Amino acid sequence: MLALLCAAPVTTETVDVSGRGEIDLAPFACTDTPRSTVVQRICYNEARRHLLVNAGGAYSQYCRLPVATFEAFIVAPSMGQYFRQHIAAATTQFDCEDAN
Repeated sequence: MLALLCAAPVTTETVDVSGRGEIDLAPFACTDTPRSTVVQRICYNEARRHLLVNAGGAYSQYCRLPVATFEAFIVAPSMGQYFRQHIAAATTQFDCEDAN
């Protein structure tokens, strides 16, 4: 049994992000969000300030998202409402087109 575990390939989790393709979650800290009916999972890379949000079963990516905005998002009384009003609505502010 131990030999099988050692021989098994190491795989990382990836997710398909709308308009971006597959993204490796290794550099992200991810958490499920059971208290939200809109947002199912969030993944944040603090060093790069990139946020991945699974809302409605699809992942979206947001770049240059300040830590303070992320922290306000995760403690908001309504994560879905905060997400729609402060993150998703700010499409150009957190656009990932030229962010690497």
